[in-house]
Amino acid sequence: MSLPAILAAREDSETGFRADIPPAWLQGRTAYGGLTAALCYEAAKRAGKDLPPLRSAQVSFVGPVSGRVTVTAKLERQGRNAAFVTARLDGEAGTGTLATFVFMRDLDSHVDFTGYPMPEVPEPRPIEQGTAPLGEAPQFISNFEMTSFETYPGQRPADMLRWFRPIEREGLDPVTEMVLIGDGLPPAAMAVMTERVNISSLTWLYNILHLPPPADDGWRLLQATSDHARHGASSQDMSVWDRNGKLLARGMQSIALFG
Repeated sequence: MSLPAILAAREDSETGFRADIPPAWLQGRTAYGGLTAALCYEAAKRAGKDLPPLRSAQVSFVGPVSGRVTVTAKLERQGRNAAFVTARLDGEAGTGTLATFVFMRDLDSHVDFTGYPMPEVPEPRPIEQGTAPLGEAPQFISNFEMTSFETYPGQRPADMLRWFRPIEREGLDPVTEMVLIGDGLPPAAMAVMTERVNISSLTWLYNILHLPPPADDGWRLLQATSDHARHGASSQDMSVWDRNGKLLARGMQSIALFG
């Protein structure tokens, strides 16, 4: 069941909705983080009237969640320029995901620059299913097309790069799709692992910089790079580009390494 199908089958309420997360969206014993964050955003964008565009999401992956879930959102404050909305996703075992979304209108500013040029890699070439390092790919990968790169110019030791897009994306809110794909890479620290260990995403900060044009084909180049892993905790930076080289999003994630 694709994300558009999950959303079409949801049961709406005054504060959010209830939905089912099928097994095809799992990674280990919990749902893929990009999916739970996207579901939280879907509730958050309905929590206020005339909300400006999404600028930033702060997501905490509190506990494992799957099956039937309840997603709720609350408008915490809406000012002239920005609105803050909190959202949560709960399953039968308790809280799965907590999120704060910041919606902000464009502001006039004399400060205007950008960095992080897209790595020089070939155009996307879809394969049927990705292969995760040191083991089989998680179940949620079956919902995406992707092209991975073993090596590429400028690659650092704990560095991963992949073209990525949903197989079924028709009807998706472009912002929902951006949230859905943003967590699509394995943790960058896996690139330097010499043995397979359990991992868990803890927190994710995701800043939306640009939205692709409506006729865009959905391909996104994802990069995750870690410069620090110690005492079972890894911190990584994340970037998302469209196929024309425009930087669409930047993020940062904290990951627990159990071994």
